[in-house]
Amino acid sequence: MAPTATVAVSDRPGAAARGTPFAELEYDKLLACVHCGFCLPTCPTYAELGQEPDSPRGRIYLIKSLADGRIALTESVTRHLSRCLDCRACETACPAGVQYGHLIEAAKAEIERQRPGSPLRRLVRRVALTAILPSPPALRVLAAALRLYQRTGLQRIVRRSGILRLLPTTLAASEALLPPMPAAARGGPLPEVVSARGGRLARVGFLHGCIQDVVFRAHNEATLRLLTRHGAEVVTPRTQRCCGALHAHAGDPERSRALARANIAAFEGAGVEAVIVNAAGCGAHLKNYGHLLREDSAWRDRAAAFSRTVLDVTEFLARRPRAGPIGPLPLRVTYHDPCHLGHGQKVRSQPRALLRDVPGLSLVELEESEMCCGSAGSYNLTEPEMAQRLLERKVTHLQATGAQAVVTANPGCLLQLAAGVRRRGLSIEVLHIVELLDRAYAAAESGP
Repeated sequence: MAPTATVAVSDRPGAAARGTPFAELEYDKLLACVHCGFCLPTCPTYAELGQEPDSPRGRIYLIKSLADGRIALTESVTRHLSRCLDCRACETACPAGVQYGHLIEAAKAEIERQRPGSPLRRLVRRVALTAILPSPPALRVLAAALRLYQRTGLQRIVRRSGILRLLPTTLAASEALLPPMPAAARGGPLPEVVSARGGRLARVGFLHGCIQDVVFRAHNEATLRLLTRHGAEVVTPRTQRCCGALHAHAGDPERSRALARANIAAFEGAGVEAVIVNAAGCGAHLKNYGHLLREDSAWRDRAAAFSRTVLDVTEFLARRPRAGPIGPLPLRVTYHDPCHLGHGQKVRSQPRALLRDVPGLSLVELEESEMCCGSAGSYNLTEPEMAQRLLERKVTHLQATGAQAVVTANPGCLLQLAAGVRRRGLSIEVLHIVELLDRAYAAAESGP
């Protein structure tokens, strides 16, 4: 089926009121919503605020009204649209198959075009999205600065002094999320090729991620060990870039497309049969490259083919037989579904099956497991008040499980949940699923 063409506002009645195109919007997708309300109880912001404009169908109505030229992009309209987490829980609930994620990203691109904010906001955004995230050297410099901030004791002084209360909310929220930075020795690039243990059964690529690789390098290393245990030769191309998910969510589709092209070329050149991702948000975006580049005739088919090769690490592992004995882990754990794994990729059963396969591990289900924790890419930085409300809700449910550890599969969720657990003073370990599985295999090798 041919991709839906974008429809400019100038092609529709009411366009003269705005006189500018809603560049990223696929107008036909707005018409799929029948306003039935099935999405309402699944939407985090509607659950918290109970206001129609803060629900998926309310936001769709606002987007259509903007596109038809019936309303302007006022401060109030911008607020309701910006408060969306883009968690896509509404897509799971929707009986009409509304592709809400595409609609809200188009709306956020329009917000950035019409209301880019103050010069300071534009500068911070430009530095973050163009100078830091796509640049591994810049990320390593930032990681080194944060490591120094922590190791010198300055972080402890800052937190005890109360100075954070005087800073802008975004800076204060950023500082509160900081995890312990890994040692400098782990800051270099991952090996470009890692051989399979035993006979080679597959040759796969690995997306190491941006924040994932500098903050959670141990999870990347655990992922490589798990993949090679399961017979995969793993290629981590040096030419890969940031996946572009944060750019798309932040209303910068052009830069997201540029990064997508670079990644497609990098993994095509690696000659791999699958691309493995251990960060849910990155995986969902890579699987969306076909849609992202749908109007680029030179890249459309390549992007669609690439997206079909992308697998979350739990999808890959769940398809393969157990790679030798797994040691017992006597733990009571619960699992939090990352939004872009559960709702975005429809991957829910595989992580749970892998956890249930670990001897001695007791898996207890988490109430509202599929409701967003408030991380949502950079949402906990741009909307810290709502993010904190959702985090408190999530941690209350975590506490009720009596679990010793909460397992998830996305770096943003890990940072957010760890901050919430720390704030409550709970002794609940926050783990990436690859970390726990790697620990179980290591336990079998080391013995009692």
